Amino acid sequence: MGSEGPPAVTIHVTGFKKFHGVSDNPTETIVSNLKEYTRKKGLPKGVILGSCSVLEAAGQGALAPLNQTLQSALTGKDSQSSCSERLIWVHFGVNSGASRFAIEHQAVNEATFLFPDEMGWKPQRVPIVPEDGGISRVRKTSLPVEEITKVLAKKGYKVMTSDDAGRFVCNYLYYQSLHFAERNGIKSLFVHVPLFLTIDEETQMKFAASLLEVLGETYFYGEMILSKGNRWPGPRAGVLVDEALNISFNSHAASALPC
Repeated sequence: MGSEGPPAVTIHVTGFKKFHGVSDNPTETIVSNLKEYTRKKGLPKGVILGSCSVLEAAGQGALAPLNQTLQSALTGKDSQSSCSERLIWVHFGVNSGASRFAIEHQAVNEATFLFPDEMGWKPQRVPIVPEDGGISRVRKTSLPVEEITKVLAKKGYKVMTSDDAGRFVCNYLYYQSLHFAERNGIKSLFVHVPLFLTIDEETQMKFAASLLEVLGETYFYGEMILSKGNRWPGPRAGVLVDEALNISFNSHAASALPC
């Protein structure tokens, strides 16, 4: 019975096209090449890479295609895991001033664009999801960001947690995705990456693949904790996930789980 392994988790990813001040968006390259990269390098057992979509760097004007992209993961051919609860959306966006990767805890229900998006929209203090209330409303990911970041840091990546995804298109997409995730019983995560001039393309591709691996492990141990009656995510569960991930990544040969 141990040979069955953990239930599969399907991870769908998005990136952005060019936008103001960033003519070559590294997330477009990462997401466009991720399928081929993981095909060559391999993915852990139990992790399925679903759709890889590059989105227009726009807010309200690109909302319909964004919703279509999110919905396709539930109903389309890329929905390969046995239930929608084992589905994660990972969104990549660029922070041109950053020197390291940033795993985002949350998004704010506020669109305040300092300059127009790629479709000419420049909102000021506009709620992203009006039915959520005012612009101070915050939505947080249900994934254990601190633990994920610790494991990635131990693998040698320059990575940090963040509580501020900005108020531009990245925050807009993340808030919409977290709202969608809550309504559909799935999970969502946003990751800011630096420019390739700061961290080179190969390292960023490795980071993206490592993130998929860590998310797969995290999801499995999260379900294991839940099955034992613990709350996940939460303070104790976070410690258990962190310990379990460290055991897994430091005991590749002995582990019966995918690495």
